[in-house]
Amino acid sequence: MANEDTAALAAVGPRLRALRHQRGTTLTQLADLTGISVSTLSRLESGTRKPTLELLLPLARAYQVQLDELVDAPATGDPRVRSKPIVMHGITFLPLTRRPGGLQAFKLIFPPDAPTGDRTQQTHEGYEWLYVLSGRLRLLLGENDLTLISGEVAEFDTRIPHRILNPGPGTAEALVLFGPQGERLHVRARPAASDKG
Repeated sequence: MANEDTAALAAVGPRLRALRHQRGTTLTQLADLTGISVSTLSRLESGTRKPTLELLLPLARAYQVQLDELVDAPATGDPRVRSKPIVMHGITFLPLTRRPGGLQAFKLIFPPDAPTGDRTQQTHEGYEWLYVLSGRLRLLLGENDLTLISGEVAEFDTRIPHRILNPGPGTAEALVLFGPQGERLHVRARPAASDKG
């Protein structure tokens, strides 16, 4: 057991280096993000410094990964995601993923909007894919005002001003995949067949 722990700790350095190179981050940039000195980061990656919780926690936050991913902890059994619903502005968000960073999946439940509700469009970094499970949703996207019905998909850059509303009369549900920093998804809807009458 002690040999397994020693081997797991020895693998942390190369894993940290590979993750940093994969993200295209320099030691200096990582030091600025984490508050850990460049020399300590370099020694961690080379294996001459033992990884500690105090060093790994800020690195996990900076890389937006779970701590067990940095140390290659064994799987813990039950794979079911048991997230608590989050309610913001009347919309219920059910997280369907538990890994921080990267693509995030949510089921959203939209109550019908009040006729005088806020229509202000928002912008933020990212890319969004929206699939309407039930009901109708109104997508305000820049100059576009679109109504999406059950089974329809929209994909858009969230740096474009946007707002998602529920024109009613009932509740609407959607599956949303969100990628940070303009990360596009590889899901494409087929164009509707055109009538050649």
